Amino acid sequence: MNPTTELKKKLKTINLTNTIEIIDELLINADKNNNSYLDFLNSIVDHEIKIRSDRQLEKRLKQAAFPKYETMDEFNLDEQPSLSKSQFKQLRELLWLENIYNLVLLGPPGVGKTCIATGLGIDAINQGYKVSFVRMDDLVQLLKTQEISRNSRARIKQIITSDLVIIDDLMFIAMEKYEANLFFQLINKLYGQASIIITSNKGPEDWGEILIDPAIATAILDRIVHKCQVINLSGDSFRTRHRQTIFN
Repeated sequence: MNPTTELKKKLKTINLTNTIEIIDELLINADKNNNSYLDFLNSIVDHEIKIRSDRQLEKRLKQAAFPKYETMDEFNLDEQPSLSKSQFKQLRELLWLENIYNLVLLGPPGVGKTCIATGLGIDAINQGYKVSFVRMDDLVQLLKTQEISRNSRARIKQIITSDLVIIDDLMFIAMEKYEANLFFQLINKLYGQASIIITSNKGPEDWGEILIDPAIATAILDRIVHKCQVINLSGDSFRTRHRQTIFN
């Protein structure tokens, strides 16, 4: 049997399958550059680490379930004057996430709340954090069906075990008392264990309107705002400013 073929079989046996694809190239380069055994071994290990790291990143991005892949690099800060460059930079440093702080992004539709939340989520994933993104209406449905749906139960488990949970569009639906209680139970499980980003068009003082029960609303707010930065975004809708037309 050809020595290289035999080596590939052994690599497969020890689950170094990524190296099999480039072993011929590595052998040629090692011979050409007169690499040491240590250099050759390092090239194999480095390649395996990179491939596995890339796959883990891809997996975390998929599990996060972002509605759209929008990084903070794509965000035009000039169109959101209420957020300074220093604040923008501080948000991206993720010290708030390391210290389990929450963020509440407030403002009218179209000012960049979801874009910023998604961008910070992607930054977090790139730093090795586990992130979950969910719209508020979808979250309520998941909470209501977790007892009868395996998929809902698995998704809620994924959310609970995340380092960062992004809850988008808090004020767009009104909850029944039972739903508000389920939401409280989720927030209570996340409290002190994960950071939460909430986007909303109304401030925390108005959340009682959606949560119906004042006691539940107070309990939820108490946990969210304990360690929290509220960021008020202003301006005209980005979608309105950049709307497209079929006419020249």
